[in-house]
Amino acid sequence: MTAGRLSGARTAGLLIISVVAALAAVVPMVGLSAPRAEAAAADPYTFANVKIGGGGFVPGIVFSPAQKNLIYARTDIGGMYRWNQAGSSWVPLLDWVGADNWGYNGVVSIAPSAVNANKVWAAVGMYTNGWDPNNGAILRSADQGKTWQTTVLPFKLGGNMPGRGMGERLAVDPNNDNVLYLAAPSGKGLWRSTDGGVTWGQVTSFPNPGNYVAKAGDDYQGDNQGDVWVLFDKTTGSAGSSSKTIYVGVADKNNPVYRSTDGGVTWARLAGAPTGYLPHKGVLDPVNHYLYLATSDTGGPYDGAKGDVWRYNTSTGAWTQISPIPSSSSDDYFGYSGLTIDRQHPGTIMVATQVSWWPDMIMWRSTDSGTTWTRIWDWTSYPDRSLRYKLDISAAPWLTMGVRPNPPETSPKLGWMNESVEIDPFDSNRMMYGTGATIYGTTNLTAWDTGGTVTITPMVNGLEETAALDLISPPSGPPLISALGDLGGFRHDKLDTVPSTMFTQPVFTSTRSIDFAEKNPSIIVRAGDFTDSDRPNDSHAAFSTDGGSNWFQGTEPGGVNSGGSIAAAADGSRFVWAPGDPGIQPVYSVGFGNTWSTATGLPANATVASDRVNPMKFYGYAAGTFYLSTNGGATFTATAASGLPTSGPVHVKAVAGREGDVWLAGGTATGNAYGLWHSTNSGASFARIAGVDQADNIGFGKAAAGQSYPALYAIAKVGGQRGVFRSDDGAASWVRINDDQHQYGNIGDAITGDPRVYGRVYLGTNGRGVIYGDRISTTPPTVSPTPSQTGASPTASPSPTASPTPPPTSAPPTTSAPPTGGCRVAYRITGSWQGGFQADVTVTNTGSTAINGWTLRWSFANGQLVNQLWSGSYTQSGAAVAVTNASYNGALAAGGGSAAFGFLASMTGTTNTVPTSFTLNGTTCATT
Repeated sequence: MTAGRLSGARTAGLLIISVVAALAAVVPMVGLSAPRAEAAAADPYTFANVKIGGGGFVPGIVFSPAQKNLIYARTDIGGMYRWNQAGSSWVPLLDWVGADNWGYNGVVSIAPSAVNANKVWAAVGMYTNGWDPNNGAILRSADQGKTWQTTVLPFKLGGNMPGRGMGERLAVDPNNDNVLYLAAPSGKGLWRSTDGGVTWGQVTSFPNPGNYVAKAGDDYQGDNQGDVWVLFDKTTGSAGSSSKTIYVGVADKNNPVYRSTDGGVTWARLAGAPTGYLPHKGVLDPVNHYLYLATSDTGGPYDGAKGDVWRYNTSTGAWTQISPIPSSSSDDYFGYSGLTIDRQHPGTIMVATQVSWWPDMIMWRSTDSGTTWTRIWDWTSYPDRSLRYKLDISAAPWLTMGVRPNPPETSPKLGWMNESVEIDPFDSNRMMYGTGATIYGTTNLTAWDTGGTVTITPMVNGLEETAALDLISPPSGPPLISALGDLGGFRHDKLDTVPSTMFTQPVFTSTRSIDFAEKNPSIIVRAGDFTDSDRPNDSHAAFSTDGGSNWFQGTEPGGVNSGGSIAAAADGSRFVWAPGDPGIQPVYSVGFGNTWSTATGLPANATVASDRVNPMKFYGYAAGTFYLSTNGGATFTATAASGLPTSGPVHVKAVAGREGDVWLAGGTATGNAYGLWHSTNSGASFARIAGVDQADNIGFGKAAAGQSYPALYAIAKVGGQRGVFRSDDGAASWVRINDDQHQYGNIGDAITGDPRVYGRVYLGTNGRGVIYGDRISTTPPTVSPTPSQTGASPTASPSPTASPTPPPTSAPPTTSAPPTGGCRVAYRITGSWQGGFQADVTVTNTGSTAINGWTLRWSFANGQLVNQLWSGSYTQSGAAVAVTNASYNGALAAGGGSAAFGFLASMTGTTNTVPTSFTLNGTTCATT
């Protein structure tokens, strides 16, 4: 998929894909001569989210059965989180996921151990079709998600596919956490691990791989949703002895539940199981011997019009329909999901509408195992309703969604897409539930039972799930304004404060493009998406003259549904707009969109940008051709520039204060070009920046001290290393500013520097919100002096703000005996700054015996202290350092096998003596 493509997969939390290729396309420089970039050093940064508060679908919340206040949440495109009780906030656990495995941020299921609270597993993978190039994987952690090991599966998983709210698909035996089951999609059936998730095999005796397909033949909805959940009956096993009875839910309307009573050896359809609907959720009550089902007519999560709730007596085999509103009733216009049980009082259960858009979602509560129910709101005299709850959104006031509906609808709503409703197993008063936009929760749930009012608030602090499509940081006014998928966007007056409202007048489903007038930055324009027939009187372009606080709209060309690309003249006097709908020609407007005229010479769906000095000059790009307008967008002419990308996402940006200074980033690895280009003559010619292997986007920020040219920020691959980079010298040299623990999956649609704060970068992610980064050091970084030609591969490594890189799949090998014959160590300082440095170390086996597992030891002479190390693990006692191989680089072949690792360290003073004495598994090594 290409950048900016909406998958159509979400009505709340749409996924925006910007697949980052892995191979560089080597393209000769054309036009201007360009500086050769120097090797990329590392400049340590701290990173934090620009606070929005949620903003996407949370299909799963999982409480640990082993430890109070240990809670996990999964998102469909934004990774996985762990609850921090002390701070009442969520901690992201998958920010290490990068461009090569971005699909791991689609979390299909979470399974915490009931035996060891430190252990947790996650099934990950974003799409079961070709949109995600990788297979799914099982992640396993022994430290509550701080570090992970990975087992890649022989099939794909779909964290952002239809049916993603059903589950949990992954389950761990509560008696023996070496045993796990995975209910797989795509007809792959049931899978099992008996070694704690390290290896997996298909349960060939399981008879039903599912058969439900939402829309046959459709690229997105055409997959078999498969087997959907697994439950263990803990009472049929004992500590250390596997549970004998296991239940599996299947996406098969005629055969929804299967059971094994012999530990998974044999399976049978559960006799008498209800038919006609899909088993979204299954919950087991081993105390009262009940299995509960919540069913719906579709896999969801954004549709579902009928369903039922059932109770199965595991002792007698009797089924009882306990639906609060049965599917036979005309009042049932929804399916059921969000099924949960109070483990402190097992007769108390709750269930929710799987999706009820009007007038709001409904939750029901029963204290007698489903015999009778009460609901969270009731009809009185239409359109009035009585409420058992108070909804306080002061922590995220934008949840009104910028609308004021007529009764019986209210704003804010309780939610939609309510697949996960969970009562804390340790605290009957705490409940959390996921919606299409946030996590809501309460800490006084039992007030429901005594006629009191349940207070519901957003419990989403720290969980950021928006997808950023564009970002601007004007030279005055708010530091940041965001254009987002699904939420439109926000004016961010304070980076650490949740905005009060999203963009309104009009409200866009997604804002595709946003720009400000460089010489009059209070003038801002944005363009976005919504279905035109739904709101024919609204425009897909909006304007602000007060820095984004208030908005108004003008007219628009006919047939627009997608915002496309829009640009403001340097003085805000006019605008050029290329809507995103196929075939609609670009237009320009003098003034604020009161009238639009066709911009001739520029193809439909072009990317447009404005010169930041000359208000009559605009730029355009389409399919490898660069276009220039010098009459305010009325006409465009193709320039002679050649060698530019002809395919893939491309971003065009002009530099403030420098007429004709334009940068272009983008392309694809399979196309004709993929990189970074610069023009100083309004695009008449471009120079390819050597040393930048690939580039997805470019932004500008305040110049470094002593520099006149703005700092450049790029999402790129430099010297063989993919990451986020900064250049303070016009692309002559680069420093990597992110690290392996802050990769944020699939990024590329949005990046900008801050024109008021040197070093600050704003990074738009595809599901992890908006990130801002600031330098740790107050002095400029030292850059390695080695010139980097196109295709060179100097090392760029993590900053000291993160924990070690998660190890690969297998366990570390046992350290072997000392080598016969010798070893060699190359220790190189690759970057330094005040108070710290970065070093790379390569160890080579020069002996005649292969090494399977190694430990390298040395001592520092000047009080240096290792802060972070990658591609290995380390200990330090005083001056003595010991580094042991990672699980993937422990084998050193005889006669030249080598492994490399790197680290960041702090130091006092200015002396940083390079160690000269090393031992490998006890053998003294030569140095180079």
